[in-house]
Amino acid sequence: MAKEKTLTIAALQLPTLGMQATKLDFYLRNAHSRGVKLVLLGEYVLNHFFKELSQIPIKMVQEQSEKHIELLKKFSIKYQMVFIAPLIVIRKKQYIKTIVKITAKSISYYEQQILMPYKHWNEKKMFSNQIKKLEAPLTFTVEGFQIMAMGGFELHFDPFWEEVTKKKIDLVLLPTASTFDSHNRWREIIKTKAFLHGCYILRANRLGEFTEESIKWKFYGDSMLVEPSGEIYMMLEDKESMLIETISKSVIKEHKANWAFEKELNLRRSL
Repeated sequence: MAKEKTLTIAALQLPTLGMQATKLDFYLRNAHSRGVKLVLLGEYVLNHFFKELSQIPIKMVQEQSEKHIELLKKFSIKYQMVFIAPLIVIRKKQYIKTIVKITAKSISYYEQQILMPYKHWNEKKMFSNQIKKLEAPLTFTVEGFQIMAMGGFELHFDPFWEEVTKKKIDLVLLPTASTFDSHNRWREIIKTKAFLHGCYILRANRLGEFTEESIKWKFYGDSMLVEPSGEIYMMLEDKESMLIETISKSVIKEHKANWAFEKELNLRRSL
């Protein structure tokens, strides 16, 4: 009988990190001892929240990003882990919002394709990400599991989920910086997407506060692992913490066999 294929993953629920490695090393040492192979960080953890960037010299932002890449590279080699983390990159003195994938052997970047365009939260204006025809999000394999990472806001757009089905993704990584009273909306969307696409979703949401014109933005955590069944398997609350869980290929396979969404679509595609 073939051995069940599993993967142990982690989500770090943190506020913006300083330049010190001590806190990260504490969590990663623990994760390594429990067999974690992949670690996800939330948005604006390696860098400050985008509304704070205007108060920080751009050179300092660049130094902060470079320092964290260097640290995560060292940890990746030391603990043999893959890191997925949102990161602000500076190009031609402009801010680019990316997701970086760091392994012991390589570093690659995914430039977020759709940014929030709202008056109170205008990342589209702040960042210089190129507006172009949509492409597949960052996709890679870890120990036989097909994994995709997309920007938190990209969750809302169907073309990204079409790629999840097309590429037979087992695990979607969703780094976020959700605030205000959006807990229930995010939970329900993530649960529904996991169920409809027969995949696990790991969400890492940041912690911390930001005050603007006497309005307090509280980033509330709620990092979670959702199963293909649409059920929340594990969820953190609103404190600094780390989620570690093991996902299974057999759970994905059973869900897809029971509900047969892809099977019915493929039958019609062949006509």
